[in-house]
Amino acid sequence: MLLSEVFLPEFVIDDLQAEDKEEVFEEMVDRFCRVSKLDVRTDVLAALREREAKMSTGIQNGIAIPHGKTTAIKDVFGVLGLSKKGICYDSLDGKPVYLVLMLLAPPVEAERHLHLLQRMANLLRTPDFYKDVVGAGDARQIHEILKNYEDAEALADG
Repeated sequence: MLLSEVFLPEFVIDDLQAEDKEEVFEEMVDRFCRVSKLDVRTDVLAALREREAKMSTGIQNGIAIPHGKTTAIKDVFGVLGLSKKGICYDSLDGKPVYLVLMLLAPPVEAERHLHLLQRMANLLRTPDFYKDVVGAGDARQIHEILKNYEDAEALADG
């Protein structure tokens, strides 16, 4: 499964308004519930908070990858958010977060969940990806950038 199949354009927020970690979770989960038409807000927020309690998912260089597993959903979903002003996230490097990739999965999809986290880690090691996403104009353009980088990575691997 490709990241561009999980982080669909309708699940991309190109101007997050959240100022802190809790607000970003709520804003992104609200978008997920509205677009997916699933009434699972409480369960998804609990899964994200449970994972976050173990260690911050604000990794470094302005990027956070909150993720969680819950039986409230039946498939893997992603929500990508971009903040223009930065989010106080308690990141490992202590800096604000601008790019948030939220991954949600049911427990039975643990292997696919891990595979997608690995794909994200590989993609985020490409400095131009972050720069291009932060410079994007809207949700469709962000999705297209994601797809193009994945296609380039597949060509390099294959």
